[in-house]
Amino acid sequence: MAVEATGGGVTPNPVAVNQQPLTASEESKEPASTTSDERKSLSQGKDYGFASSCWRWIAWTPKRCRWDPDSPPTFSLFLNLLFGFAGTFTVANLYYNHPILNILAKEFNVTDERASLVPTMMQAGYATGLLFLCPLGDIFRRRAFVLILVFFTATVWLGLCITDSFAVFLALSFITAVSTVTPQLMLPLVGDLAPAHKRAMSLSIVVSGLLLGMLIARLLSGILTQYTSWRSIYWFSFGMQYLIFILLFFFMPDYPSTNPGGLNYFKMLWSIVQMVWTYPVLVQACLVGFLTSSTFTSFWTTLTFLLAGKPYEYSSSTIGLFALIGIGAMCFGPFYSKAIIDRFVPLFSVFLGLTYTLIGVTLGTFLGPFSISGPIIQAFLIDLGLQTSQIANRSAIYTIAPKARNRVNTAYMVAVFCGQLTGTAVGNRVYAEGGWHASGGTSIGFVGLALILCLVRGPWEQGWVGWSGGFGIRRRDLGPKKEEPAVEQVMEELSAEEGSCGDENKDPEIGGSEKIQAGQKDDERCEKDFEARR
Repeated sequence: MAVEATGGGVTPNPVAVNQQPLTASEESKEPASTTSDERKSLSQGKDYGFASSCWRWIAWTPKRCRWDPDSPPTFSLFLNLLFGFAGTFTVANLYYNHPILNILAKEFNVTDERASLVPTMMQAGYATGLLFLCPLGDIFRRRAFVLILVFFTATVWLGLCITDSFAVFLALSFITAVSTVTPQLMLPLVGDLAPAHKRAMSLSIVVSGLLLGMLIARLLSGILTQYTSWRSIYWFSFGMQYLIFILLFFFMPDYPSTNPGGLNYFKMLWSIVQMVWTYPVLVQACLVGFLTSSTFTSFWTTLTFLLAGKPYEYSSSTIGLFALIGIGAMCFGPFYSKAIIDRFVPLFSVFLGLTYTLIGVTLGTFLGPFSISGPIIQAFLIDLGLQTSQIANRSAIYTIAPKARNRVNTAYMVAVFCGQLTGTAVGNRVYAEGGWHASGGTSIGFVGLALILCLVRGPWEQGWVGWSGGFGIRRRDLGPKKEEPAVEQVMEELSAEEGSCGDENKDPEIGGSEKIQAGQKDDERCEKDFEARR
């Protein structure tokens, strides 16, 4: 007699009790359609089983990284550095091709103009990921989402290492760039977890990693390609992506979604536009970020033309060494953030960063044509100014909507990305028509306009224009330093759960007394859960 397990023990299976074995003739009379359906069902079960196994493998979390609301994981310096490391070599994927476009053109037997489509496609893919993937960080659990994107990028990147088709190379460049947005998911998470008195320094470590990736990619790519093959840098990136995946898999803690009740995807995208019309501080940060990033990319694009021509006539490897100047400025960023940005209002720190940038651009513009000291000073100050202003802007915008930080970050990064494209296009055009002085003068105008935007709206102004609230530059929002960031995360999760409980009671599918009873049970459950966790 066949049996089956139930919640209360083992009971007979009535179907199996009356079932008798079939003879050979009876088996031959069995409809063929039944056998076909069984095979189809078995095949589907295997497919779903494989998908479920893959998901369990990716979603599996080491015990020390699992979310425990009674004892949430702390945001340590090691985790902060891990995010910075991951950001460095993830963003670098976008820039490995920049110094080797001429070599790619020869390798794939295409023109230089066609080879220039590679960075264009990667920038377009990155913009797509920023706009359509990053907002999902407000819905999904960040650990699983980040791991899936990193694993996907690393796996598809293999095609870039081995393909001999330029069309395939272009397509894969776009696809991998779409998923190369994991650092933009980590930054809002740092904003969630870092305490107020350490937020700027914590953000600066990750931001420094992003900017470092932009510069170190060009340096590594040029050196490896000069002494080996262009594929070496792509194989190097392939290995780094899997190393990042392994490190994040074993050390990145799991955190709950900030919106566990879920959000409508299209309404969520539209809310990004609504935020721009709702929060003046976000608009101010976006405009300043657009202008400063334009200055940054314009300088690094036209610097190559200046140093390759008279009176310098430097080689490509020598020009690449200028990236080390920017790297030095970025390493200085976390210490500056701890000393200045964490103590003063973000607008004051932004103003200081723009001042450094203006001094550097002015000196570089007028000294550059006849003294190498000009570009060196400009490289250091412009990188320091960009980094400090970006960190301060992020510190400001991450306070306006705690449960929508990924969407806030998306709005800001779209503005910064557009600024980078504008700086590259305008810088090249102006330099071609008027030379180094003309491009430098344009950058001075960009920075000057950014300074005006800072002066239009004060640090304590709640509206769009004005200085109401005073001229004080000391921060007033710093709580006690002993406060753990996880406490804030727990309270946000509880608030979200309370909201979701309220939404469940409004379910139209539950009616009459069943609706009342369900509401009472949900209220009791939420109240007990809230009191227990408090």
